[in-house]
Amino acid sequence: MIDHVDTVDYHTGGEPFRIVAEPPTAIPGRSVADRRIRAIADPAVDGLRRLLCLEPRGHADMFGGFLTPPDDAGADFGVLFWHKDGFSSACGHGTIALGAWAVESGRVAADPTGVTDVTIDVPSGRVVARVHTEAGQVTAVDFVNVPSHVLATDVEVGTSRGDVLVDLAYAGSVYAHLRAADVGLSVEPRNVDALIAIGREVKSLLAGTPYAQHPTDQRLNGIYGTILHDELDEEANGDLHQRSATVFADGALDRSPCGSGSASRVAVLAARGALKPGRRLLHESVVGSRFVCTVVAETTADDGTPAVVPSVTGMAYRCGSSRFTVDPRDPLASGFVLR
Repeated sequence: MIDHVDTVDYHTGGEPFRIVAEPPTAIPGRSVADRRIRAIADPAVDGLRRLLCLEPRGHADMFGGFLTPPDDAGADFGVLFWHKDGFSSACGHGTIALGAWAVESGRVAADPTGVTDVTIDVPSGRVVARVHTEAGQVTAVDFVNVPSHVLATDVEVGTSRGDVLVDLAYAGSVYAHLRAADVGLSVEPRNVDALIAIGREVKSLLAGTPYAQHPTDQRLNGIYGTILHDELDEEANGDLHQRSATVFADGALDRSPCGSGSASRVAVLAARGALKPGRRLLHESVVGSRFVCTVVAETTADDGTPAVVPSVTGMAYRCGSSRFTVDPRDPLASGFVLR
């Protein structure tokens, strides 16, 4: 029985991220990707996730991560990302939070140049949180993602709100993209229930189809989330401006513009020629927080598909620390969730 768990909480653009630097439960595996697969089936590790993520210590939209050893000496540490429904393969807002935490806590020494690379092994590969500091304070973090690419475009999906065309892209996880206007919605707080409903529906309709398959690694299979976007006025300098709602897992709504989701938007827009070289995507969330997204390199994916390396810039703020305890008499100690 776990006696207590120490955590540090951050938020990135309004989306929570609970950091467990020293998990009290062993998380075995040969790599971070292997640890994720084992954790899914491990009652002890999954029980720790439930304890910290679900009520009464968390909530249906909680997110966090367990630190692990890196895959090799080339990274500073590894992390297993988790949410109310399990363990995800990627998390950009969590990577931004981990970068800020690593420098602010002294886990990684700040570079005197003002730019510190925190290299992190995640289940989808190796990513970088490029932490910017000024006068000893973190001012921004760039999430430099794994190569990201389009899987399919203009896939027709019949929904309860009519037929829609969906693009699918991989950016550490697979996301389905559609215009909110195509289902009669806009990305606004008053529409969150409807956005969640259609996001879940699109994900369900695509589950089990070839579009949900990663081309080279079956551990990354599955539609992780649905991104509904509004196309806002282009900036005078040619930068794109969009507002998105990302519905991930089983009906969780990202309060931030979604880090890996933003990277997948970059992949789609770059492939379609909408995001011109040297231009940025100004990506807003349903609560008004913003990421600034760019292409830092063009490359190819493992299967030879043209891909881009996206960078997503945001900021994370520490909002608390906790020592969660477990009373062995508590019948709800393992956690519960109402949706």
